[in-house]
Amino acid sequence: MSNPKHTLFWMTLFLAVVAVVCALIYKPLQTAFMANWVFNLLILCVLLIGIAITYRQVFVLFPELRWVAQFRTGHAGLSVLQEPRLLKPLARQLDDDSKRDRFSLSTMSLRTVLDAIHSRMDEQREITRYFISLLIFLGLLGTFWGLLGTINSVGEVIVNLDMGQEDFGEVFAGLQSGLLKPLEGMGTAFSSSLLGLGGSLVLGFLDIQAGHAQNRFYDGLEEWLTGVTNLVDRVEDAPQ
Repeated sequence: MSNPKHTLFWMTLFLAVVAVVCALIYKPLQTAFMANWVFNLLILCVLLIGIAITYRQVFVLFPELRWVAQFRTGHAGLSVLQEPRLLKPLARQLDDDSKRDRFSLSTMSLRTVLDAIHSRMDEQREITRYFISLLIFLGLLGTFWGLLGTINSVGEVIVNLDMGQEDFGEVFAGLQSGLLKPLEGMGTAFSSSLLGLGGSLVLGFLDIQAGHAQNRFYDGLEEWLTGVTNLVDRVEDAPQ
């Protein structure tokens, strides 16, 4: 089976590249972040949680691989290993055979086990996809929040604008000071959109890599179990 360490390497390398790019444009990012630091901090926290979840999806494959390795190598001591989480349907299906460090599996049982394992993998990936959608939603929410503030502020500026004054310099100064608040709202809108969409792109790439690791693990498991099942079926169909 494929080693997930390669996936961890590419995920970490990608995050390192993102960190370097952020360091190179630190000043503009800081200005954008401080436009609404509370809302943007929420987006950043969601991104960090999503990154941790994608890494966990890869790390959970290592104990499953060790558990499968005991079967494939035929080493004793399988019964003392901790029951796997992702492969729990397989462990439950083998039951007493696993305690004797051997097993057999029929074709029908194979399909049931593989479907259950595939369902568990999909459940894990659904969490990551939710966080990707949440980042996009938070980015759009920040955009609309900032635009609403901008519209209200522009309305206040127009209402407070006194065109009856003879000193147009004073009118222009009032207009200039009044437009500062709408511009702050635009900063909130675009900074939240930038962080939300950028975070979703980062998390989306990591989700793709984690999905590839899970798919390679599943394909290797299916190939191995299919070979064992064919062997069992041939033995059962052999003439007595």
